Amino acid sequence: MSAKSTSGPGGKKPASVATNLIAGGGAGMMEALACHPLDTIKVRMQLSRRARAPGAKRRGFVQTGMEIARKETPLGLYKGLGAVVTGIIPKMAIRFTSYEQYKQLLSKADGQVTGSANFMAGLAAGVTEAVAVVCPMEVVKIRLQAQHHSMSDPLDIPKYRNAAHAAYTVVKEEGFSALYRGVSLTALRQGTNQAANFTAYTELKDFLQKRSPDPSQALPGWQTSLIGLVSGAVGPFSNAPIDTIKTRLQRTPGEPGQTAMGRITAIASQMWKQEGPRAFWMGITPRVMRVAPGQAVTFTVYEYLKEKLERGREMLPGDRYEE
Repeated sequence: MSAKSTSGPGGKKPASVATNLIAGGGAGMMEALACHPLDTIKVRMQLSRRARAPGAKRRGFVQTGMEIARKETPLGLYKGLGAVVTGIIPKMAIRFTSYEQYKQLLSKADGQVTGSANFMAGLAAGVTEAVAVVCPMEVVKIRLQAQHHSMSDPLDIPKYRNAAHAAYTVVKEEGFSALYRGVSLTALRQGTNQAANFTAYTELKDFLQKRSPDPSQALPGWQTSLIGLVSGAVGPFSNAPIDTIKTRLQRTPGEPGQTAMGRITAIASQMWKQEGPRAFWMGITPRVMRVAPGQAVTFTVYEYLKEKLERGREMLPGDRYEE
């Protein structure tokens, strides 16, 4: 099974849509549970006001995480998890399913996929997931993560109680379109992320498969984790400014009469004047630490579930297998 082919193991037909949906959803669930605290730290660093105060020293990601745990209990690191879990299962299902579909669409007649076709398939998959799931999910998640309240004090009642309440409140106060605030930046970020992610993953997987004893067999889990870790780190470095501007855009309600492009320009200009160019890279460390291991978990679980599901689907009565 070549990494640069649409064929399944042993030259069989590609995995079904159902397989990709289930394997992608399962991988997304595991990734969210393992890596969400780092995402909360990243968001807090991007929204921090300390960098805007003259002479104030920026907190590092370890200090930020410890501060959240101290003031809001360790559960504070999991703020917004409900929104993420609700969104990440369909997000990952859509990501892998649409990627495989775009890859087949862009492949050659013999089923081989070129590097540029793989890049475009990843780009299109990222835009698809951004519009379908990611943007509304992130608006809700960021609103929850931006709240500085103690989760151990029942009298400290936040504006947004949970993901469902946050979504309801945002729609009620700001309209349904508020859930799609920053959709262009989200699509740009997700598109470039997945283009870089899938391209790096495919190239590394192809490199290792060609040097394995049996190139037709799946890679060991530890190798899948390793290349997922490396490929996951590529995207954040390429689009960190986009992610920071998007986070600030989605945190607050829009001003009456102000266009989306006007808000983006205003936020970027304000960041540059008040905080300097370094502000555009705020949260890059926890973001890489969140995304890279997240992709290691995602690809490992996805490949494992995909193999198991396809094996079960191919088995026929009498322990025979369909070729």
